[in-house]
Amino acid sequence: MAESCMPSYLKSITLALCLFSVTAAAQDGASTTAADTQLQSLMDAHWAYTLEENPILATAAGVNDYNHLLPKVSPLDQSRRLRMEVAFLQQLGVIDRSQLSANNQLNHQLLAWVLETSIEGMRLNTRRIPFNTFDSFFTGALQASYGIAMTTEADYRAYLARIGEFPRYFRENIDNMREGMRTGFVLPKIIIDGVLPTVQAQVYDNPEDSSLYEPFARISTRLSARVQQQLRSEARAAISGYAVPAFRELARFLEDEYYPAAATSLAAEDLPNGKAFYAHQIKIYTTRTDLSVAQIHDIGLSEVARIRLEMNAVITQSGFTGSFEEFTEFLRSDPQFYTNDEKQLLKEAAYVAKKIDYVMPEFFGILPRAPYGVVPVPDEIAPNYTTASYNSGPVGGIRGGAFWVNTFALDQRPLYELPALTLHEAVPGHHQQTAIARELEDLPAFRKELYFSAFGEGWGLYSEKLGIEMGIYETAYENFGRLSYEMWRACRLVIDTGIHAQGWTRQQALDYLSNNTSLSAANVRAEVDRYISWPGQALAYKLGAMKIWELRQKAETELGDAFDIRSFHDAVLGQGALPLELLETMIEEYIAESK
Repeated sequence: MAESCMPSYLKSITLALCLFSVTAAAQDGASTTAADTQLQSLMDAHWAYTLEENPILATAAGVNDYNHLLPKVSPLDQSRRLRMEVAFLQQLGVIDRSQLSANNQLNHQLLAWVLETSIEGMRLNTRRIPFNTFDSFFTGALQASYGIAMTTEADYRAYLARIGEFPRYFRENIDNMREGMRTGFVLPKIIIDGVLPTVQAQVYDNPEDSSLYEPFARISTRLSARVQQQLRSEARAAISGYAVPAFRELARFLEDEYYPAAATSLAAEDLPNGKAFYAHQIKIYTTRTDLSVAQIHDIGLSEVARIRLEMNAVITQSGFTGSFEEFTEFLRSDPQFYTNDEKQLLKEAAYVAKKIDYVMPEFFGILPRAPYGVVPVPDEIAPNYTTASYNSGPVGGIRGGAFWVNTFALDQRPLYELPALTLHEAVPGHHQQTAIARELEDLPAFRKELYFSAFGEGWGLYSEKLGIEMGIYETAYENFGRLSYEMWRACRLVIDTGIHAQGWTRQQALDYLSNNTSLSAANVRAEVDRYISWPGQALAYKLGAMKIWELRQKAETELGDAFDIRSFHDAVLGQGALPLELLETMIEEYIAESK
């Protein structure tokens, strides 16, 4: 490649790796400082590479140099990334870990994990399936600039340029899906049935109805009236000329081409090289390789049985005299547990959130500076979306973290679930965990944006049960809602492995989740389709939470009266996201130091 055509990050990385090779050879066996310097150079080069390869992540991390771009995902781009990451991993292997500081030994392990799993995914060619019912390339494009500060004309023009990237970005993803069609690596038909209406909903006659127009609806008053008018006109033209046609083309492709080629089987293991693909998914989302699919399934069955006993006890406590099935039907149908006002649902969630905020200092020594809010799930994705989620705001942006609450189909959104939901998605769950990681001053940049589902979702589920000690659950119904949520996560172990490795049908999964929880019919359907479309991710919650509770019990036992809940929680969150094995190592060190 001629230097004049070389991307800027490749120039800097090539220089960094050349210098790295020279110093590594010259300082073989040298001091710890030399090894730390080598690792820092490599981490800096990898982070520069990551930002330019993933403009959406760069925006989220507060790096605005790429706000005009969307990722490049063609086969040529994939080949380039594979070469680069193999080179990074080789350079990482040159460093003598024993010569690194304690912090850098952990950084070395984490960078190796990131590179190894990314390389494995590229070699499995997972880009052939670029979406599921929860997360997708097209929703990522819609939300890529969410919450960033736009005050100058240049800010808005970068945003317009990003909208102009829609056709290219969508076309590359469609080409990857066509490769999946040729090779039999496709989603099941039932998933396309649910996703297609979401895509079709983005084909607007009036561009101002698109969520992409929102920054122009509240355009900065620092700009002159003439510039405001011009930018609004260009935004309407960009949405109509780029975004809407991209969604129209995607909808046509999904309906006319992809759906006929989509799978009839639900199982990941039925795909070409499916066993390796499912094993890769389990590794990514649970960060564990020591459990077989059968063992995970059995853990789920055991947890389902244990939680069912607790649920029966709470039913008795509530004074209800009927069966488990009658009680769950009562919860699903009695008007006292629902509201018919979207704002009221959001107000109830906000009340629970502020109740939790009030007692947070009793359980955490370190609290995040970043705020969060209670926000409805966007209308365009709400019908096929899960009950709630957390979405962090961009670093340096104009929005805090967002606790998304689904206000679609209010008769399916029970109020008694809100305490557990808020504990998980807001505080002390995802907002606390994500914001703390970003605000840690001694972490390298790549670790501040790092996310391991077993850690993050395990922490969220741990937080739900922590709500008992925090005094958040006020009624037996709310406590049953918590147990129903824990049961939901235990059922995931059974259902995910059942669908993807044991031949379960969709109906079998729907019945299993419905019969063991009080989840509404809409939530049950959305959840099962999520597991079908996103193999392995659902396993993260229960396995992660079980590990965190195991570590807490170990700390309580070994420290006795010296155990401090605030310092324990700060220790769990104090290194950012970690694979479970490394989290265990960190907590063992915390216990030893506390003694």
